[in-house]
Amino acid sequence: MRAIDRQSFSTLDSVAHVWRTLELPSDALRSLKLVEDANFFSSSFKVGHLAHASIVLSALAAALLWSTKASKPVPVVSVSSEHACAEFISERLYTLDGIRLPSPFGKLGGLHKTADGYVRMHDGFPHHLNNALKLLGLYPYQLHPTREEVANKMRVFEAVELETAAFEHEAVIVALRSFQEWDILPQAKAVADFPIRLQKIRETSSPVPLPSGADANKYCLRGVRIVELSRIIAAPVAGRTLAAHGADVIWVTSPTLPNQPELDIDMARGKRTVQLNIKKPQDRAQLLELIRTADVFLSSYRPGSLAAQGFSSEELVEINPNLVIATLNAWGEDGPWAKNRGFDSLVQAASGLNVAEAEHFDLEEPSKVLPCQALDHGSGYFLATGIMAALYKRTISGGAYEVHVSLAGVMKYLRSLGQLPKESLEDRGSPGSEVTEKYMETRATTLGVLKAITHSASISGVHVGYEDMPKPLGSDDPTWPPSNAN
Repeated sequence: MRAIDRQSFSTLDSVAHVWRTLELPSDALRSLKLVEDANFFSSSFKVGHLAHASIVLSALAAALLWSTKASKPVPVVSVSSEHACAEFISERLYTLDGIRLPSPFGKLGGLHKTADGYVRMHDGFPHHLNNALKLLGLYPYQLHPTREEVANKMRVFEAVELETAAFEHEAVIVALRSFQEWDILPQAKAVADFPIRLQKIRETSSPVPLPSGADANKYCLRGVRIVELSRIIAAPVAGRTLAAHGADVIWVTSPTLPNQPELDIDMARGKRTVQLNIKKPQDRAQLLELIRTADVFLSSYRPGSLAAQGFSSEELVEINPNLVIATLNAWGEDGPWAKNRGFDSLVQAASGLNVAEAEHFDLEEPSKVLPCQALDHGSGYFLATGIMAALYKRTISGGAYEVHVSLAGVMKYLRSLGQLPKESLEDRGSPGSEVTEKYMETRATTLGVLKAITHSASISGVHVGYEDMPKPLGSDDPTWPPSNAN
């Protein structure tokens, strides 16, 4: 795909560009009512622009599906830029019984000096931390190493040497790079210029209509069934967005893998929660039955990991010829890093964003992180958009589809929007409670009283919002709600 200069794009330009590239009906763009009220992110990169545009796209895709189902014009879609920015930090703002939960990230990760530069280490999961400590010679000999001990070990390595060893030993450490250092890598060249890959992978004989029922037209996605296998933020945001538009989302987690309750509470809104171990025959059969009767299978595991367990795209479309298969990973589907682990903060560091941010602010520090998990959230809304685009195309011509989004692809898109002038950065800071309070809702849950950011999109005449509230993982049965059965 030919590169396009996006540095002068307005939010509407970005929305129209993505929309038309996905080959969705241009007439729908007339239904947009964008509210450009505020952007409180302190960043040289256009994080607020990404927040606004990506959420607008997902809402417009939902409205398009509603109009297709209802045989009516696309209803008016409205999104406030300030509300969208608040939603991009939703996991930081919610409280449970008035208490804000602590960060899920440990004290040993983050930026570390090496012999010739810097690396960033992720320590959000115990096994990733343990693998890093083994690599550094601190495990199991040191059961509770200090940050200083970790830092001393890091200084022995060169940054790229440590990154390479980490990839080989399933630790999560990357070298801090500039744009120039990233751009020469084969992986940088393998990342697509457009953030959403959508392709038809199987033909079927007839279109697949959207579900209908007594209250189907009150919700854009009522009765659409989503099986979600994901963790952390990016893919869960996609599932949460589909749930906000009325989809039946079953979030499948594994009892054998660690979770992060601090994130899960926010990301579970709108979803039912099931725990299945796919290595157990009964659990595997239950998951396959859910997929057989689903519209969308959404996952965020590394490329090849689910295929190795018998859940490849080819195998899934054999049991469900009309399935939309949506995947999200860190580095993209292609290139030498495709199967490597990665997270938002690591993609920021490896790709040059953090170095460029520090330079733009004239900081003496080598790195400045983005003010939110912008790649995670942007990926989630782009993936939700791609999923709904596939569902729309399925209603027109049938078939099975694949949708893919990566953190690196969203990074490349954000970078392509350009950086803001230095003089425009001075007056921005973190939003105060007086800004975010107006976008919060308070709901009773089995975990306590939850106060959290609402979804920022509104669609004229259609309900948008979360019905199911967070609950302990595995609280629900692995079956679809009877009232919404197709």
